[in-house]
Formats: sequence, C-alpha cells, structure tokens
Amino acid sequence: MGYEDSVYLAKLAEQAERYEEMVENMKAVASADQELSVEERNLLSVAYKNVIGARRASWRIVTSIEQKEESKGNETQVTLIKEYRQKIEAELAKICEDILECLDGHLIPSAESGESKVFYHKMKGDYHRYLAEFAVGDKRKTSADKSLEAYKAATDVAASNLAPTHPIRLGLALNFSVFYYEILNSPDQACQLAKQAFDDAIAELDTLSEESYKDSTLIMQLLRDNLTLWTSSEAEPSGDAPAGEPATDAPAAESSEAPADSKA
Repeated sequence: MGYEDSVYLAKLAEQAERYEEMVENMKAVASADQELSVEERNLLSVAYKNVIGARRASWRIVTSIEQKEESKGNETQVTLIKEYRQKIEAELAKICEDILECLDGHLIPSAESGESKVFYHKMKGDYHRYLAEFAVGDKRKTSADKSLEAYKAATDVAASNLAPTHPIRLGLALNFSVFYYEILNSPDQACQLAKQAFDDAIAELDTLSEESYKDSTLIMQLLRDNLTLWTSSEAEPSGDAPAGEPATDAPAAESSEAPADSKA
C-alpha cells in the first residue's frame, strides 16, 4: 500500500472511530523515514492518544476498585481485580513501547524542523510517563528518567525555536508540569514550570497568530486550571479529592500532541 493510501485510510479509520487501525496506518506512514506534515503528525498523535487514553481510563477505574476492595478485606475479589489490572497494564505497555520504538527508530531521526523535534520529544516524554504511571520499582524509575530526559530535550529545542505562545511549546510545559507533579511528586517544580510558561505566554499574547489563538489560549487555561488545583491541594491536604485529582477521569488536565485535542 502506498504512502498516500495509508494517510487516507488513517483519516477514514478516525472517522469510523477505529483507532487501532488508524495506528497501523500511521505506523506505515511513519516508517517511510521522512518528515511528516503537520496533518500527518497530528493523525499519528490522535491515533495513539485514543488507543492509550481508553486503557489509561480503564486502569484508573480498576485500580480505584482494587483499593476499595482491599480496604474491605475482600481477598478473592482483590486477586481477580489484580489479574485484570495486569492485563490492562500489558496492553498499555505494548502501546507505549510501540510508539516509542517508532519515535526512536523513525520519527526523531527524520525530524528536520524545530517544531517537529519538540513535538516528537514531547511525545516521547508523554509515553514514558504513561509507562511510569503503572510501573513499580526499577521499571518505574527507568521510565521516569527517560521521560524527564525527553521532556528536557523538547524544552531545550522549544526555547530556541518556538515562541512562548506556540501551542506545542505550551502543551509541552503543561505535560512536563504534570510529570513533575504526578510522577516525581514535586508540586513546587510543577507549579513553577506551569506558572513560568503561563506568564511567558501572557507577556507575548499580542504576538499570537490568529490560527493558533484558540489552541494556545485553551492550553493556557489548562495550565491555570492545574495551578489552581495543585495550589488548593497543597493548601488543603485533608480534602475529599486526592491531590491532583479533579472531577475529570484524568489526574490533571494535560495536552495531547495534536492541539485540537487538548485534554487527556
């Protein structure tokens, strides 16, 4: 199948909400070892975001039920739930390893523009972070270290190539701050990073292009939402909701790689 056919079928699969097939088609596109267009990059992102997002949501629900059953001392149910959770974790790991292999083997080496380099390193940071969400022990540390390294690489390129108001740079700051808060348990660093990104963008808001205004301001709002959430969580540790856990299914608002789909 040709390159253009794979792109077309990926769009078709997206419309049909058949995201596993969308992933397969975009993997074929990515393996061509050439710079993807913005549209192709976003198709790849949306495909993986949907297949991983559904399982992350399932994992959170099952983990929550497991904790409740454990607190009740229901050992039989806990054993069943644990096996089920591990099945979901195996699926999560496979998806993450799949896209990470694609990023390291094809997308990052083929990236030419600063924008695409930031996009892919951010994506690498995100998927190592998703691994760290459920991994334990040395595996968790390895995933966290690799995530930190990727986010830092993306931040370095973004600082010299993208304006503070650029949606990809803002999305990177949003997700990097979520990483500090949830994976490294560093609320101060998370808040500092999010606030700096927000303030830098505010200072240059008048330079914002019309086409990215909606995406950028949406991510800025998510940065502010997380800052509000995290500072109130720190101030009220005895509140009903666990720190960093708003009413949505995600522990904190985060950006996808595609600006049009900015909540996890």
